[in-house]
This record gives sequence, C-alpha cells and structure tokens, in this order.
Amino acid sequence: MSNSPNPITIKKYANRRLYNTATSSYVTLDHLCQMVKDNEDFVVYDAKTGDDITRSVLTQIIVEEEGKGGQNLLPIPFLRQLISFYGDSLGGLVPRYLEYSMQAFLRNEEQMRQYMQHALDGLFPFNPLEEINKQNVALFESAIKMFSPFYAPGTAAAGGQAAQPDQPGQPPSEAALTELQSRLTAMQQQLNHLAKQKK
Repeated sequence: MSNSPNPITIKKYANRRLYNTATSSYVTLDHLCQMVKDNEDFVVYDAKTGDDITRSVLTQIIVEEEGKGGQNLLPIPFLRQLISFYGDSLGGLVPRYLEYSMQAFLRNEEQMRQYMQHALDGLFPFNPLEEINKQNVALFESAIKMFSPFYAPGTAAAGGQAAQPDQPGQPPSEAALTELQSRLTAMQQQLNHLAKQKK
C-alpha cells in the first residue's frame, strides 16, 4: 500500500466525475486503475451523501478492464458461479476464500515472474504463465463447485473422485473444508515446484 498513513480520498460527483483531493485534480478510472497498480491506497466517497463507494468503483474498473479486449482475468464459468452465491447462505465464505487464494497467489508472484522471464530463454515468455493460470483456474473452479448449491451430487471432483456437496442452507461439512484445504495446498505446492525447477 501507499506510504501515506491514510488512504487518499477520492470524491465522486453527480456528473460521475472523480476528484482526487490529494492532488486537487479530476481523475479518471484509468488513473485509479494505475493507482491500484502502484499500491496507492484510496477510498472513494459519494460527494453528495458521503457514502463509501470504493467497492462499486473498483468493480467498475474491473468491468472496464475486462471490456478492453486485452487480457481477461475472470473466466465466464467463474463469474456464473460467483453470481450464484449472491443471497446464498454460503455466500459469506466466498470473500474469505477469494482473499485467501489471492494472498497465496501473491506470495508466489515474484517466483512466477522470474519463471516467466527465464522460461525457454525468453523465447516464449507468456506460455508458462498462461499454463500456470489455466491450471490454477481449474483448481479454483473445482474448489468453488464444492460449495455451490447447484453442484450435482456425484459429479466428479478434482482427481476424478466423486464429491458429495453439503445441502444448500447448511454449513460446509468438515470433509468439505478438508477437501478445500487440500486443493489450496495442492495449488501452493504446484507453484513451489515450478519455482524450484528454475533455480
């Protein structure tokens, strides 16, 4: 995050313009996107009501980035599964799971960058990372399905074994949580293995 002790305040006005109070200038979503990439912490408030609208603005940035036709980070099956959790009793588990998964990913970020940079002597720098991404998305979607109320009993889970999900509206069973933990561990081991191959 930013070295500043307090996050930068961004105000959003009725005309949808965004005002950076730290620089006393109007900014765009592209500016805010770059601030995120630069680890500059900020919060966005509705200038009229004073409500914190940071979440909706960050979501809007993601929508715009996904719509640029360059790099798409959110697979359609994942989006469908995520939407299905809104209003579901298990929805409260999803934010913590996503946060944990991203933290695990970030812990290996530098190793993955080095792997990508040195893979095949730089001839195909993007292929290894794409392969890692595909494998991790598969693991991630498989784990998410375990909690989904629409996941049919007996459907093959990761490793070819049939998983019996918990009933909708019931807390996840100990077996389900153990399986989720094992899949997260497998993802961590996969990244560590790829990193060791380049040492």
